[in-house]
Amino acid sequence: MQSVLLAVQNRGQELNAKKAVSMGKIPAVCYGKGLKERSFMMDYQVFRKVFRQAGENTILELDVEGKEKLNVLVHDVQQDPVSEKIIHVDFINVKMDEVIRTNIPVVVVGVAPAIKELGGILMHRLDEIEVKCLPKDLVHNIEVDVSSLVDFRTSIRVKDLIIPAGITVMSGQDEVVATVVAPTKIEEEVPVVAAAVEGEAVVGAEGAVVEGGAVAEGAAAGAADATKGAGGKGGGQKPEAKK
Repeated sequence: MQSVLLAVQNRGQELNAKKAVSMGKIPAVCYGKGLKERSFMMDYQVFRKVFRQAGENTILELDVEGKEKLNVLVHDVQQDPVSEKIIHVDFINVKMDEVIRTNIPVVVVGVAPAIKELGGILMHRLDEIEVKCLPKDLVHNIEVDVSSLVDFRTSIRVKDLIIPAGITVMSGQDEVVATVVAPTKIEEEVPVVAAAVEGEAVVGAEGAVVEGGAVAEGAAAGAADATKGAGGKGGGQKPEAKK
């Protein structure tokens, strides 16, 4: 893989990270095997453009004030939690003749028939895979063609990926990279409404009597009281005796 050039400046102890940020620069440190930790700073917009292009798995060639060059990978990018501006970057030194271990993004290409014809939903379960290789063999990403996903039973696993020469995959071979699942059916519960016809009584929920669309609460109890009042046992007044 071709490296991407990035111009940086040495940052002495007198210029701390906070001051560098106030100057519109991004402070950075570089460390790794065979290298004493170094402090740098770089133009904010230049780094953003380079990082968009390279990501974390492309070799960057740091041009230190035009005097020396270092091969590195971006190890960590810190952002302000509020503004989301980049406030610090960690680079890890890379020796071009030594195997490195890193992650490579997996990018979906193609159209799955199970989506187009069956209305399924693509599940991209693995966004990147772990690999080891020489720095020169690194690739920016690995493509996964989902046109083989013809139904909801098929899936693409790590072992199905086309891996470039020189790269050894460390992720599990049976890990699912992508699959298509059936769409979720949302069944709406339709309430049962008893339409009252004028002049008819309808028994509603829990024995309530509905007349003309209104619930006659206590109708049953009222009927019972009326019966008692007409002379039922334990009920109302006795008829007066004739004089």
